[in-house]
Amino acid sequence: MAKLHLGLTPWNFADLSAPSLCAQAQFAEQHGYESLWLPENHFGENALPDPLTLLASVAGATQTIRLGTTSYLLTLRNPLQAAEQVAVLDQLSGGRLILGVGRGYAPEMLRAFHVPPKEKRRIFAWSLELMRDAWAGNPVALDGDAEHAVHVYPRPRQLPHPPLWVAAFGPKALAQAGRLGLPYLCSPMESLATLEKNYASHRAAADAEGVELSAVVPLMRTVFVSCDSSVLQQVRDELSQGFENARLEAGETLADWAIVGEPQEVMDTIARYQERLGMTHMVATRLRIGGIAEPVLRESVALLAESVDGR
Repeated sequence: MAKLHLGLTPWNFADLSAPSLCAQAQFAEQHGYESLWLPENHFGENALPDPLTLLASVAGATQTIRLGTTSYLLTLRNPLQAAEQVAVLDQLSGGRLILGVGRGYAPEMLRAFHVPPKEKRRIFAWSLELMRDAWAGNPVALDGDAEHAVHVYPRPRQLPHPPLWVAAFGPKALAQAGRLGLPYLCSPMESLATLEKNYASHRAAADAEGVELSAVVPLMRTVFVSCDSSVLQQVRDELSQGFENARLEAGETLADWAIVGEPQEVMDTIARYQERLGMTHMVATRLRIGGIAEPVLRESVALLAESVDGR
């Protein structure tokens, strides 16, 4: 089986302070994780409105782990300023940024930023094109006025720009990601069967556009590993009973979207994802349930890395 690039989101989102995030990133780096990822969301009590700033704090506390965004929302930002901020973080981190970009899906959030929901895909494409031009060193102007175009500095450490992944959930977003030839970053709450259809749609859109897809096939999954059968049963029960998953089809269960088990069971499931989807990168996401002590979550993070490394 091909090498799996293993990443994760922080397992403790209750404390988003710089010391907490840095300590989690350092633990992950020490255990061989290759990337740490943060989402972007707005207006909730545990909002993460500016993932680049949080990742900048992690950059100074780590050496090798790559820093990723699962959904840096281009529709909400001035593309010139976004290009500058992304380049600054890539320089600051020594070229460790992976930029997962998105459009945003919540109508109330888009309206709060005066983004017409029906225009989000057009705005996303426009912003991304301007940002890529800026990173390439080309003069850019938001209004297309070449006479007043500007050059953006600094340029990213990684040229022409950091790796780009596209967060996509619906058929239109999947098609747009495919036409761009960029890796598609899926929701962690879709079944393997749904993902097979999504990746096929993604490839079909790329083929229709005549573009070659990146060889990177990332996947986000909720993962929990333990050798304690009682803890595993607690996690399975709470995930099954306490989580309404709108992305599941009729008859699909926890086993279709989450990876929960002892080390060998988890590795067998990961191998199935690699075989059926060609997965090259897996981002293990946090458990969205309470009642699991932080040391137990930390142990799961360590066990997953040890299992992947030792297979």
